[in-house]
Formats: sequence, structure tokens, C-alpha cells
Amino acid sequence: MGKEIERKFLVVGGEWKKLAQGTAYRQGYLNSQKERTVRIRTIGDKAFLTVKGPTVGVTRLEFEYEIPYADCVTMLEQLAEKPIIEKNRYKIPQGPYTWEIDEFLGVNKGLVVAEIELPSEDAPFDKPAWIGREVSGDPRYFNSNLVKHPFTSWEK
Repeated sequence: MGKEIERKFLVVGGEWKKLAQGTAYRQGYLNSQKERTVRIRTIGDKAFLTVKGPTVGVTRLEFEYEIPYADCVTMLEQLAEKPIIEKNRYKIPQGPYTWEIDEFLGVNKGLVVAEIELPSEDAPFDKPAWIGREVSGDPRYFNSNLVKHPFTSWEK
């Protein structure tokens, strides 16, 4: 069992792209209820099943297991809620932490979000110049909600 303490921010500008190579992610949800999300995803040539509990503040339970790649692809195509989340993830180390920047594609194209995982909710961390407004508490930015309400459908 693990606890995930994560803060999420919008990304501004494009300077961050010079700092890392992106990895293709495809993910879908077998259950996107906020009480328990069940996610499957491919990361490059690996595949994972993740179960998450409800978020309290910026903390929640998380369990993740590697699964056979072919099984994951079949579940994404035949069982997952549509549309599938497609994105490139960039990992940028900074001090003791790593920023994970998700550049969304497909129906969420145009959305770029950065997350940082922390050891405690009040842990201090430095924000690079490309970190914008915090959206940790805004459910519109949860990947599970981007399936139901894709970024390209939001009113600007």
C-alpha cells in the first residue's frame, strides 16, 4: 500500500521542453468513480494497472502493478472508458524532487500540466519559472475527468 501526495500546476511557456525527452503514455479507466479509480496504461513498452482511492487534500491511497502489455492494449481498446487519454510525459529532476509534465494529445490537446510528488503535504519545494497556477484541487484537471470532459470541449 502506498500514499500519494501530489500537487498539480498548469505549465506556461515552452522552456521546460528543452530539459527532457517525452515518453508516450496511453491510459484508460475501467472505473473512474472518485471513490476508487481503476486505471490501465502503457508507458513505452510496459503496462500497468493502478487503483487509487479518494483524494483527501492532496493525498490518496495508490496501488500499482505491472501487467502484460498485450492484455493492457486489449483492455484499452475493448473495456476502457472512451476516449483514451494520450499524452507525452516529461520528467525533470529539480533538487530532491522530479517534476512530471504531461503534454496532452488528442481530445485534450493544448493542455500541459506539471505534477510534483512530495513526502508530506507541507513539504517545501522550488517552482521553476514555467510553473503556473496551481490546480491540485480542481477536479477538471484529474485525468479521469478528462475522459468525460475533454480539454478541447471546455469553454475558453
